[in-house]
Amino acid sequence: MKVIVVGGGPAGMLSAIQASRCGNQVILLEKMNSLGKKLLITGKGRCNITSSLPIEEFIRNVPGNGMFLYSSFSKFTNQDIIKLLETEGLKVKEERGNRIFPTTDNAKDVLNVFLKILKKENVKIQTDTKVEKIIVEEGRAVGVQCLFSGKEQKIKADKIIIATGGKSYPGTGSTGDGYNLAKKLGHTITPIKPSLVPLTASKSSLHLCKSLQGLSLRNVAISIIHKSKNKTIYEDFGEMLFTHWGVSGPTILSGSAQLLRYPKIEELFQKEEICLTIDLKPALSEEKLEERILRDFSKEKNKEFKNSLNDLLPQKMIEPVIELSGIEKTKKVNSITKQERQKLLSLLKHFEIIISGFRPIEEAIITAGGICIKEINPKTMESKIVPGLYFAGEVIDVDAYTGGFNLQIAYSTGYVAGTSE
Repeated sequence: MKVIVVGGGPAGMLSAIQASRCGNQVILLEKMNSLGKKLLITGKGRCNITSSLPIEEFIRNVPGNGMFLYSSFSKFTNQDIIKLLETEGLKVKEERGNRIFPTTDNAKDVLNVFLKILKKENVKIQTDTKVEKIIVEEGRAVGVQCLFSGKEQKIKADKIIIATGGKSYPGTGSTGDGYNLAKKLGHTITPIKPSLVPLTASKSSLHLCKSLQGLSLRNVAISIIHKSKNKTIYEDFGEMLFTHWGVSGPTILSGSAQLLRYPKIEELFQKEEICLTIDLKPALSEEKLEERILRDFSKEKNKEFKNSLNDLLPQKMIEPVIELSGIEKTKKVNSITKQERQKLLSLLKHFEIIISGFRPIEEAIITAGGICIKEINPKTMESKIVPGLYFAGEVIDVDAYTGGFNLQIAYSTGYVAGTSE
């Protein structure tokens, strides 16, 4: 059987590898000049390969149609991708938050393993090839029409796998091509939105974020709250980052995936109803934190307030916290009142930023939305509309939190699409 795989990201490469291992003649088409461009920037260039969580817990980390992936996750697990890489000599390690990385801390080493296997499996790779149309005859996908180095080309096949990615990071080739190909064949495309994307702040919160720009906080607890309802939309523990437009970092990115699904979210942003609350000292209860502040103040009692917070806060946070506390910065520590101390304590446990929106989809790690899952067989990844046409990876309407889950979606759906006949 002849198989065409459209798209050379992790989903496409796994599809091609598996299709070839099933005894098929495989050609992998990629519109960029090389494969895996987006893979190279994952995990800040280190490649967060997958998560070490039990595979049955993965679905809980996929807010975008997780149950659709039950079959894929069970057929190709996190242990399977680790074994595939380690068999080729690439060792992995586990880091905070169950994240799995290559021991070399270099995404290129992961890509090189895929390229090595593709070569070993005799997969024909054709880059600089933009697929413009899926050829359908008698209701079945039978080939592709594409531009290869500017010339039109038609390639026939028995099976076609679309693994073109989403719309995030368009510079890597993810420009939504697969949506157009599928739509022309009658597939529904659910609304495309940025997911795992930084959040913006406005007004005084924006000023505050700008003053803290570049500061990374570790081991903090965050909550994203609908203010008037006093409802927690998302909470997490870990790392976050202040930027000149708002906030980013792993906890914020995962929070954005939940936030984009919240009813009337754009309207709530406009009404300043969405608030990020940061607990800067989550390991301490309010009582214990008060004891800690009292101890610090006791040591620094003859100092001015502005010089008493060095042990409690990162240097960059001291000035903003002083300003927000309302305590005169030159006030002697021993003259700070209990009421002022309570205000400081509250600030440390509930540091607030008003969230005004999402950064553009071009800055998102992943795309929410895509080819409607109701039109895809979850056990095979084959289209229910056009036989012979299959889908894998981010082009499908599935998306997960940070932590290696989205890459696992790519491998697992790619494996299933490559295996199925």
